Amino acid sequence: MASSSSGFGSLRGGRGRKFKSEINVVPYIDVMLVLLVIFMVVAPLTNPGVINLPTAEKTALPPTQYIQLSLRQNGSSEIAIQQQGQAKDKAETAESRDALMQKLRVLHAKNPDYPVLIAAEKDIRYEEVIQVISDAKKLGVNRVGLATR
Repeated sequence: MASSSSGFGSLRGGRGRKFKSEINVVPYIDVMLVLLVIFMVVAPLTNPGVINLPTAEKTALPPTQYIQLSLRQNGSSEIAIQQQGQAKDKAETAESRDALMQKLRVLHAKNPDYPVLIAAEKDIRYEEVIQVISDAKKLGVNRVGLATR
């Protein structure tokens, strides 16, 4: 009586089910369509042409004493300590940037609280001015400004 050939069949035998080996992608398509609609609605609301730039204002009181670097297009430069628009010391001429940085190192060691003001000719390359600012920062100068006319 305990035969496995009964009319009900065994649990392991008989005809088995075939499993689908496919992924149902319909829910993924629904999610993608919802995201597409959201992006289509939000995209016109943003304005990529507007960029918030920082603003710089003129200082109310310019420094009374500072080290001025005057850069010329031919590569020469001058360095002097200025006080209220007039030279406190005679301007020293430097023929190269290395000589200028040596003189700035000496003046900055004597006057560590003085800011440095860079005045460059109109036609000088922008890269040269940036390099002088970078070199001054490497020497330990905390405040570097650019002179405007």
